[in-house]
Amino acid sequence: MRASALALTILLLTAGPAVAQPALELAVSSVEYTSGDIEVPAVLAAPKPSGTYPGVLFVHGRGGWNDRLRAEALRLAGRGFVVLAPDYHLGRFITENPVPHDPATERDVERGLDYLKARPAVRPGRLGVVGISRGGYHAALLGVRRPEVGAVVGYYPHLQNPNAPEPDQVYRYMPEVEQWRVPALLMVGEREHQLRRELVVRVAERLTQRGVDVELVVYPGAQRAFDFRRNGRTLGDDLARADALERTVRFLTRVLGAAR
Repeated sequence: MRASALALTILLLTAGPAVAQPALELAVSSVEYTSGDIEVPAVLAAPKPSGTYPGVLFVHGRGGWNDRLRAEALRLAGRGFVVLAPDYHLGRFITENPVPHDPATERDVERGLDYLKARPAVRPGRLGVVGISRGGYHAALLGVRRPEVGAVVGYYPHLQNPNAPEPDQVYRYMPEVEQWRVPALLMVGEREHQLRRELVVRVAERLTQRGVDVELVVYPGAQRAFDFRRNGRTLGDDLARADALERTVRFLTRVLGAAR
């Protein structure tokens, strides 16, 4: 099953990314929402044309919030989504690239869904969650815990509790995979760290076995952080970055519906 899934991925990529649609003009603002006694700062980006749009929570990874992630969140919003991107490290004074995972941040990220769905420009109904690296762990948890989450997108997602024992990090995916029912798009570079890549592939296989709508993309020649890598970039990284946005837009539009 694994070989056929990877072959299908490569065949899909030979056609190249779809032609991008022109980006919509955006209204971008800095906002805050509360999580217990914590104020969580966030960027909210919504298309300016009148109407309602699918809501998407954009969750950063272990490296924290930065300008490159902000640009990516705005690129996604410009394709017809209301995007809320919280900086869930800042309110708890978490330093860049922490090794341990603070479980309290799970609630902080989750509260972002409540804030997002109350925005007037967000179309009522299902929401999407896009997670980058460790943000993919948050996205997967929300897909299991929150019924209004209708789509999960993971960019080289960490699909195991970062605080789990080392053997679990190597050999097991997060147990919540057995309760995962929402459609998923999982993307990872072929030259990603082997254990991370294999974990993503195993989760996609298990979701497929359970009958979940899942798209797996393993990008040939792409490295870890293919979308944000600044040093030693390859052509595979550049192609993956372009394709990942188009694939994310198509997937979210298919699952959540288009703007109205």
